[in-house]
Amino acid sequence: MTSQTSPAQAAGTWTLGDLTVNRLGFGAMRLTGSAAFQHGTPSDRDRSIAVLRQAIDLGVNHIDTAAFYFSSLRSANELINSALNPYPDDLVIVTKVGPHREYSGEWGTAARPDQLRGQVEENLRQLGRDHLDVVNLRRMGQDSITEHFGALAELREAGLIRHLGISAVEPRHLAEAQAIAPVVCVQNRFGLDASDPESDEVLRLCGEQGVAFVPFFAIAGEGGARGRSETEDDEVRAIARAHDATAAQVRLAWTLHQGPHVLAIPGTGNPDHLVENVAAGALRLTADETARLDGLRLKAG
Repeated sequence: MTSQTSPAQAAGTWTLGDLTVNRLGFGAMRLTGSAAFQHGTPSDRDRSIAVLRQAIDLGVNHIDTAAFYFSSLRSANELINSALNPYPDDLVIVTKVGPHREYSGEWGTAARPDQLRGQVEENLRQLGRDHLDVVNLRRMGQDSITEHFGALAELREAGLIRHLGISAVEPRHLAEAQAIAPVVCVQNRFGLDASDPESDEVLRLCGEQGVAFVPFFAIAGEGGARGRSETEDDEVRAIARAHDATAAQVRLAWTLHQGPHVLAIPGTGNPDHLVENVAAGALRLTADETARLDGLRLKAG
């Protein structure tokens, strides 16, 4: 299957610095188990590897991962390395640093600026690469990201990182980072289940500045790392029925509708769900349907 005919290209493309990706990508968080991190049960390794290879076959060329994506038996980075190395020339792997998990799975103290090099090197080791395409700094509640982002900018100058991004930030943090080094993407929580004026402003600023905005938990919503609950809003279900689609596909289509600079990184360890998620890139909502979903988000507050 060529990139010209791949399902993942149906939503169009965006450029992360000098790296062009299809707007419909893949998040590796759910590869390691039935729920992320220590939640749920570990995944079947062969099945997870098959899902990764199938994603590439479907035209996915943007994978989001992190060294702290692991369950008691599985590591997302190890799975990616085993499934895809040697990597396709057009594959962009985006990782993130800042948070820290102990080998037991429990969350530890977030990295200091001087510890970020170790986290970058761990991602390099696990992925089997000599540089990382994009590294996001996940803000862990600190008021300023200057020191942390500055440390990553030094690693970019040293050639360990090609491009930089930031995550879980407010509008002022984008300006703070841009004053140090170029930012190619911002990952913030964003979806139908909650309206957040600050994330809306970050979305707008990214569009103005040509920076990719990459929502996480676009499908899971308030379920977060544990995944989407079985209940779904009637409005979403009705729109899904009108398109012979799933509720998850409607959520992804609405996400991509937020702007040409918005990328989607739905994650799954289920091959059927993978096909459905990628197919959402071709789903076109009407203006009325988009307005109804926008209203749903406003009501969610």
